[in-house]
Amino acid sequence: MTHDDTTADAVTGPGGTPPGPSAVRADDGGTDSGPTGDGAGDGTPSPADAALPPELAPAAATLFGDRLDIAAAYAELLATDGVVRGLIGPREAPRIWDRHLLNCAAVAERIPADATVLDVGSGAGLPGLVLAIARPDLTVTLIEPLARRTSFLIEVVERLGLTRSVRVFRGRADEAASGSSGREPISGDVVTARAVAPLDRLATWSLPLAVRGGRLLALKGASAADEINEHAEVVARLGGGEPAVHLCGVGVIDPPTTIVEIVRERMVGPTPRPAASKRSRGGRARRR
Repeated sequence: MTHDDTTADAVTGPGGTPPGPSAVRADDGGTDSGPTGDGAGDGTPSPADAALPPELAPAAATLFGDRLDIAAAYAELLATDGVVRGLIGPREAPRIWDRHLLNCAAVAERIPADATVLDVGSGAGLPGLVLAIARPDLTVTLIEPLARRTSFLIEVVERLGLTRSVRVFRGRADEAASGSSGREPISGDVVTARAVAPLDRLATWSLPLAVRGGRLLALKGASAADEINEHAEVVARLGGGEPAVHLCGVGVIDPPTTIVEIVRERMVGPTPRPAASKRSRGGRARRR
């Protein structure tokens, strides 16, 4: 699969007129469509899978406010193009609102106003695109190394009309932090990640992207406390403060979203390589 890196590094410009966020459709419960919705069991993704369940409508309205229609349009894209292109599994389509959109949007309460957010391993845009929809004051960069995923992200950003606040960076987190292929290094106030890696590896990749005093917000599950106990020493070596567990969306979603928050307290550079011995012309190391 070929890919033009020049279009994947950043999405700029107004992006034209989006097709129009679809109206939020509450599921009336009249048809049990199964994981493939209207596809009549043939595996064809259906926009019906993206319907907002009525019991989740109050939480969605609280978290997305007057941008709920944009969130609904994104849900539809995930349930259709996202499934066809392998960004999410077909069984996840009917669970988009509770397991994905609302779960990610709740994290916005831990992000200060007008922050720059870098989303590591963005995949289908979770949580970065959700945060950009819920919080128009944020400037978000979606960091993703795979071409098929960055292509999807670019298209979604343009179709949702988010090109003024969201850009897509094709590459790894370490490439974004150090700069590569003539690109400037990037950093942000907040670095987010969801289901990317255990905390030690995630901190290694993500903390260098945060400014001093910035923070990593890692969406985790029930193992959050265990990961902290296991990897706190690695986090400290990387310049991170003591990791803390927070529950987001308490009283709005059930269960609330569990995150591990790490503040970058110190700027720690790369580990220096051992100096090579000076050798004589004969190939033996010289004595000093």
